[in-house]
Amino acid sequence: MARVLTTVEDVRARFSALRESLAFFDAPGGTQVPDSVIDAIADHLRFANANTGGSFHTSRQTDALITTARSTAADFLHASIDEVAFGANMTTLNFALTRAAARDWREGDEIVCTKLDHDGNISPWLEVARDKGLIVKLADVDDDCRLDLDHLRSLLTDRTRVVAFPWASNAVGTVTPVADVTALAHEAGALAWVDAVHYGPHGQIDVQAVDADVLLCSPYKFYGPHLGLAFGKADLLESWRPYKVRPASDFPVASRYETGTLAHELLAGFVAAVEYLSDVGWEFVTEHEQALGQQFVDGVPGAWRLHGIQDMEGRVPTFALTHEALTPQEASTRLGELGFAVWDGNYYAVEIMNRLGLDDGAVRVGIVHYNTGSEVERLLAALEEIAD
Repeated sequence: MARVLTTVEDVRARFSALRESLAFFDAPGGTQVPDSVIDAIADHLRFANANTGGSFHTSRQTDALITTARSTAADFLHASIDEVAFGANMTTLNFALTRAAARDWREGDEIVCTKLDHDGNISPWLEVARDKGLIVKLADVDDDCRLDLDHLRSLLTDRTRVVAFPWASNAVGTVTPVADVTALAHEAGALAWVDAVHYGPHGQIDVQAVDADVLLCSPYKFYGPHLGLAFGKADLLESWRPYKVRPASDFPVASRYETGTLAHELLAGFVAAVEYLSDVGWEFVTEHEQALGQQFVDGVPGAWRLHGIQDMEGRVPTFALTHEALTPQEASTRLGELGFAVWDGNYYAVEIMNRLGLDDGAVRVGIVHYNTGSEVERLLAALEEIAD
């Protein structure tokens, strides 16, 4: 039987939150979740709420859920079960992994980050650098906020241990050439350390295809609950000594980087979120988002400045806007009063805002596949209205 084509109406019917009048353009800070995710979390708490390793039914259900969640994560990232770990959020996982990776590094070793990075992929390196006398360098971007590969290449030396970079910018939407950056890192003998948090809701992640050594993402950015998810190549994870309690298991390999008891109910929600994305299909997600993004780019009122790439080539539909007469906070407040959820500020993307000279940050509009052309049209009209 031929699969019925997905429509945005089908998608929105799965989200109770989208029945509200508020138009959600705040997805870069966390997406809404489908009802199936909410139900999965509640069902685990109702019927299987127990810790692991017990010789009774609910504990065995939790053990089975963890196995399912690891398998789901491995499939989602195109990895193995030994290579995926869960945590409270990306930043918490990144602080743990960076410290484990750098245990044996020497003073003067180098880390290269980028000016596109969220601070969750910079500050962990700054802190370990401060502790161990390491050097952190920042690769620049061009005037369209594309990563400057020539500048990045010039920063690499035989002391470079890691190149840390985002798959997509959470501030200006730029998509980086992940495989190319990874190849540059490997040529220098360094690890490729990828922040895929912002890319997660917009496209498929395949760690094997891009040859990432470490990759982190956040299920709450792709229609799931508040969790962090990390990938690391099995040989790397096995070679590092993790910060963990002695009784904690070492198998699967990645689990040694999970500190304390996992949020089991959120793992149930994560599995449901991946099932939802599989059902909707990435083809619909990418095509619908690209169309809405182009609609937005084409309609930005003249009083507003769009920072970064000026079309939909090489970006996701996340847009940073400023206005000469309105601060970002003033603009987002007025848009909120008109029924639009948008963000203002730097959204922890400190370096790109410094690069753009935006001391107050920008208004951020984030489009995902549950948004509609009508919502985009109304938002463009509202931007015109508040600019008068």
